[in-house]
Amino acid sequence: MKVGIMFSGGKDSTFAIDYCVSRGWSIEWLLSVKPNRTDCFLFHFATVEHTPVLAEQMGFKHRLITCSVADPEQEAELVRKEVETLPKVDAVVLGGVGLQETQLRSIQTALQPLHIEVFAAHAGQEHDKVMLAMLDQGYRFMITQIASDGLGQKDLGLVLSPDNIQQFFSRSAKFGFHVGGEGGYYDTFTIDGPLFKNKVQVIASHPVMETSCSGHLVVDKLALVAKEVLVTQKN
Repeated sequence: MKVGIMFSGGKDSTFAIDYCVSRGWSIEWLLSVKPNRTDCFLFHFATVEHTPVLAEQMGFKHRLITCSVADPEQEAELVRKEVETLPKVDAVVLGGVGLQETQLRSIQTALQPLHIEVFAAHAGQEHDKVMLAMLDQGYRFMITQIASDGLGQKDLGLVLSPDNIQQFFSRSAKFGFHVGGEGGYYDTFTIDGPLFKNKVQVIASHPVMETSCSGHLVVDKLALVAKEVLVTQKN
């Protein structure tokens, strides 16, 4: 099967690539949409501009476009128009476990005239178990956007790993934000994984806070380093 993947650079869309690779599907392209505003319904805002680096590390063809509207139908129409210019696929795969209903429904409706199936890679699975599977396989992901009680500026730039994931799960249960971030509670940026040729390391970044529990991380400088090499981060 030929597939395209909606790729934000976060943990879920990166694991969707892994999902397709494991099934032997032909990944024709990754499509990333970088909004120029923070209130889009379908697309992540933070760090999407760095998806070309991730795509190159995984060896996939990639298209990065912008979005200036905040309306699910118009945003999905933007995807449809772009998909029409890309190599033909049988399906477009989204990350996550299927709780992003607005995103799924909007893109499904937009691509239906093209006879392209749209689905979430890990639909119906428990998101905490999906995250643990990612970490077990060597994926690492950094929190880059937050919008929930129980999350704050100190979490922007936090890399989730086996050492801190259970504590993070406990915070999710205590404060009521979705454990995987679906619904906009938090977004991530994937910095390492088995498909990566090199580790992607954030060298310089700064937070932009809207309230005490909502904001995003601006990544000013990235480095590609061999996985055993550590570069000192400067914030």
